[in-house]
Amino acid sequence: MTDSLVAPTAPAAPKPSPAPYVVPAGLADRLARRVVAPARAETQACVTPLTGGHLADLPVSTIDSVDHAYRTAREAQTRWAAQPVADRAKVLLRLHDLVLRHRDELLDLIQLESGKTRRQAFEEVMDVAGVCRHYARKADDYLKPRKRLGALPVLTQTVELRHPKGVVGVVAPWNYPLSMSVTDLIPAILAGNAVVVRPDEKSALTALRSFELLDQAGVPEGLVQVVLGDGPTVGKAVLDRADYVMFTGSTKTGRGVARDAGERLVGASLELGGKNPMYVAADANLKAAADAAVRSVFSSAGQLCISIERLIVHEAVADEFTALFVKRVRSMKIGPELGWGNDMGSLISQQQLDTVVAHVEDARSKGATVLAGGRARPEIGPYFYEPTVLEGVTAVMKCRDEETFGPLVSIYRVATDDEAVELANDTTYGLNASVFTRDTARGRALAARIKAGTVNVNEGYAAAWGSNGAPMGGMRQSGLGRRHGAEGIHKYTEAQTVAVQHLVPIAPPKGVPEKAWAGAMALGLKAMKAGRIS
Repeated sequence: MTDSLVAPTAPAAPKPSPAPYVVPAGLADRLARRVVAPARAETQACVTPLTGGHLADLPVSTIDSVDHAYRTAREAQTRWAAQPVADRAKVLLRLHDLVLRHRDELLDLIQLESGKTRRQAFEEVMDVAGVCRHYARKADDYLKPRKRLGALPVLTQTVELRHPKGVVGVVAPWNYPLSMSVTDLIPAILAGNAVVVRPDEKSALTALRSFELLDQAGVPEGLVQVVLGDGPTVGKAVLDRADYVMFTGSTKTGRGVARDAGERLVGASLELGGKNPMYVAADANLKAAADAAVRSVFSSAGQLCISIERLIVHEAVADEFTALFVKRVRSMKIGPELGWGNDMGSLISQQQLDTVVAHVEDARSKGATVLAGGRARPEIGPYFYEPTVLEGVTAVMKCRDEETFGPLVSIYRVATDDEAVELANDTTYGLNASVFTRDTARGRALAARIKAGTVNVNEGYAAAWGSNGAPMGGMRQSGLGRRHGAEGIHKYTEAQTVAVQHLVPIAPPKGVPEKAWAGAMALGLKAMKAGRIS
């Protein structure tokens, strides 16, 4: 394990004023060289939300830079696709080890750029390592040729092949700067593709450091190209040139991405917004549910697509659960330190803070009750806001249906399981959900009725998120496509069917009347049905 690369520039001042942080100039210069950009490029400032302080300057790419990145990536992809899958997998196993070895410096960068706590940053390290390990071990099985049932038993021999798409365009979000920058690339390159990626400008340092580790793991030069710049210009250019589109972001932007991909007839995978519910049933372990709710609501200050924003509680246990939950929320420790120990960190920007403030004040003004939190904490840092719990939220309030993407949750009481399911599904989204009950069979049955791509029983989000062999993604307005599992790598491939016909054609043999041939074939089809041949 390496030492931390990032440290305060001076001894920490007495609270509440946090010490400034800085990224060493040598590291910033090295990371800047990983960006495809003009020789005398404009620069963008990297700022930490923990203090509002300046971290580094990075070059801004142009449309010409994106074009150059795609040309380079296409050349590298041809050579890479010719390598055996087993050789590609070795690169990911090396990346697995490098991420764990350099975790301290990665945790520093994640915290500095996202504002989250160190424990929540470590979830990203675990995610990258898990995805690396899963696909490296399973790639051969996912990608190998598979025999399929032919048109005629024995006489038709059919095989399904998987070919890489070419160059995948990835636009990554800011909220999980390590995880979302790398885990979408892993199955793409393992499938034989090259990648052009545009990390969000708020989290570019972490992403660039992760790509350095990819290089160190043995990814060929040119295979992973990185450009930086705003979403409407550089991000759009990346997606407009891709053979396959991978986008994580808002539902509003995702609709435009899907439309543009559809016009070009290229595939797209989109993970978008959510208004995720957790149902606490009457028989739930309330202490465990309250602990999980704190983690699931306030991880990354609620800036997690799969975090819980709605707590649906059976009325028989609502008072007790609410008391347990609110007590835990009020005791949460928030702060800007890079070390371990805080329960929640900062929001990413003034824009996110404004959204949280607007949702809370709108609900308060229309009659909702603030049970915990409800105020900004500028004395801690510029974008800190207390973990907040509301009760009495109604349909006229913004936070009832709009995604907050911040440390805000509303509690709703229900009388039955059916009412809970109905309320959980009363949203245009469908990304993640949670059910707490001591009866796991009941939990599975309830989960199956909730319209969400992932549902956790007795956990908030980590169980489904960490199940790398199972698909993860959204229903309805929460997106298209899936990460993880077979679907997470197959989406980066083109399926090809190769069918070889033996002995006789699928047509009347010479000299056999067509009617007689059709009759014989009809008998054969009936025999296949009777023999349960699919």
